Amino acid sequence: MRIGITGPSNLTPETSRLVYRALGRELDAHRGDAVIGVSCLARGADQVFARVVLDAGGTLEVVLPAADYRERKVKPDNAAEFDELLARSATVRTLAFPESNREAYMAAGEHVLNSVDAMIAVWDGKPSGGHGGTGDVVEAARRRGIPVTVVWPDGAERE
Repeated sequence: MRIGITGPSNLTPETSRLVYRALGRELDAHRGDAVIGVSCLARGADQVFARVVLDAGGTLEVVLPAADYRERKVKPDNAAEFDELLARSATVRTLAFPESNREAYMAAGEHVLNSVDAMIAVWDGKPSGGHGGTGDVVEAARRRGIPVTVVWPDGAERE
């Protein structure tokens, strides 16, 4: 089973813990299946999902939106986590965009959608903060008929 993730990068630390537990429960439904998690590895929901997949014994595949993604978008306080998850991934695909921008983020979301059987959206239901955000990816998945499970635990907040 190939499962993709979309969600905000600005989860509070407590929300990240709540989301970790909720995603773990979602993946429990696939026990016995070979789970492949597909993530753009952004801070927040993408990295929490990647950790849950790996902790559950699944395989992680990463889609980076652009060539400059690590240098431009990964902050120093998140670099070790990003690098560890990247090193543990089975595959890393970097899209042909030279610069990380909204177009690259939406293309990465579309790439994830093209390669999964289902999506999990860590989402409070609010519109995207810019093109390529969670709401846009959820809408694109639903248009394609890809099942989307929305996870937003009680008490969850964005920073």
